[in-house]
Amino acid sequence: MFRKKITNIILLLSITVFIFGSGFKLGQYKTREDSIQQLNKSVFNISNSASTAEKNLNFSLFWEAWGELEKKFIEKDKIDVQKMYYGAIKGMVSSLDDPYTFFLTPEENKESKDDLAGKFEGIGAQLGLQGNRIVIVAPLKNSPAKRAGIKAGDLINKVDDKSTKGWTLPQAVSKIRGAEGTKVKLTLERDAKEFELMIVREQIKVESVELNYEKKKNQTIAHLKLNQFGDNTNDEWDIAVDEISSKWQKGEIKGLILDLRDNPGGYLDSSVYLASEFLPRGKMVVKQTSTTQDIKTYNVDREGKLLDIPLIAIINKGSASASEILAGALRDYKRARLVGEKSFGKGSVQEATNLKGGAGIHITVAKWILPKGDWINAKGIEPDIKVENKPKDGNSLTRENDQQLEKAIEQLIK
Repeated sequence: MFRKKITNIILLLSITVFIFGSGFKLGQYKTREDSIQQLNKSVFNISNSASTAEKNLNFSLFWEAWGELEKKFIEKDKIDVQKMYYGAIKGMVSSLDDPYTFFLTPEENKESKDDLAGKFEGIGAQLGLQGNRIVIVAPLKNSPAKRAGIKAGDLINKVDDKSTKGWTLPQAVSKIRGAEGTKVKLTLERDAKEFELMIVREQIKVESVELNYEKKKNQTIAHLKLNQFGDNTNDEWDIAVDEISSKWQKGEIKGLILDLRDNPGGYLDSSVYLASEFLPRGKMVVKQTSTTQDIKTYNVDREGKLLDIPLIAIINKGSASASEILAGALRDYKRARLVGEKSFGKGSVQEATNLKGGAGIHITVAKWILPKGDWINAKGIEPDIKVENKPKDGNSLTRENDQQLEKAIEQLIK
């Protein structure tokens, strides 16, 4: 299940902590030279899948540097071979200079899976990268981050007074997450102004789908909020869609608002499944291209239950990855009008693979292209009707001041 293709999370993704740890232990040798020679032998042929060039690579410099650290570093209590071992792997992966390709320790890998299952401990905010800076993609509903006033687009300059400059996305997540009841101090930047927040971590539970109904001018509108594309999304979606379909067939609702705001993405396959609810069988939802793999297209392969219901989709700068695939496909086939703000702009596909000992690796394997040929990476999707929510005096967004939702309702009942 976990080897599904995922588009990441602003994430996400919903994405996971970057702390060090391992079970690697060096042998003890009489001299540093013996150590280098012995350890170097263990590197060769460690993987049957390695290329000839990789198998013949001389690792003596690596072990020489390792030995110098063990011998000379002043704070001996900080010499931890587990951290050094996983740190070396992380350094190798990060040298590719792709923030969405990263190595995960066993603990990190577990937390990544928990994310997609909708459970973790922390402040309840999805993080992303913007200009190599850590940014809030979306605070989660009813989360400590939301209650503290954190907003999508806030930049995180420091965590517990430590600068985030040069941090990877998982590294930032690892520093912000923590046990329920503990505190974390964030130095945020909004509109070029810094401010600090002290937030108490909690157990975070994320529902993929939330269904409510809005009434205006004696008309009822279904409001379907989609929070992520995770392990439980399709099942939760099916339950909500059955209810909406029943009400639509009975004439009890005027239309549907699909709310993709602050949705950082998740499984690509799930975005295709959801798009299939609104598009005819056979239509291409997204195309995946790569220089190392064959082109793969994802088409509608089932009969949707909401093919004719009037539809408006709401997006904002927190809508990323899989949510952009869904919104983009609905836009390209003119199945829905988009209301809100320009989306985040993540157009790459990551493959998540489990490694030995519970570790894992996420690798960017392709980019995805919308039906009409757009690659929205770093540029996002522009809405058909631009509406920006601007709560007065920096207050949190409420139903009363949600102008984007109001505009979506207006479009359906006019």
